[in-house]
Amino acid sequence: MELLWDTEQLTARQIREKLYGDSEKAQHGTVQRLLQSLEEKGFLTRDRSLGVHLFSAVVSREAYGGLQLESLAKKLTGGSIAPLLTHLLEEKKLDKAEIKRLRKLLEEPKKRG
Repeated sequence: MELLWDTEQLTARQIREKLYGDSEKAQHGTVQRLLQSLEEKGFLTRDRSLGVHLFSAVVSREAYGGLQLESLAKKLTGGSIAPLLTHLLEEKKLDKAEIKRLRKLLEEPKKRG
């Protein structure tokens, strides 16, 4: 996904070369399975209009991160994000700008309500 966020469209071959450029094994099947899985999950799209298939990200980095965070929260804390945020705050894993952004998001419902 990082490759597709950084470059609008890539072929499977370009992705393979960027991921496994130094590998002696071809890794073609691995990349194909990965791309198919990401496509089935709706994270990327495949343009079949040319002789070669071009892959593009469908979801943004932020949306993908949110989905992964929700999945992690379901697995670790029964779906609650609060323990994860609490840990990040207590371990000082968030910088001042991130904390400020969270405060702003938390205050918005109060202003509307």
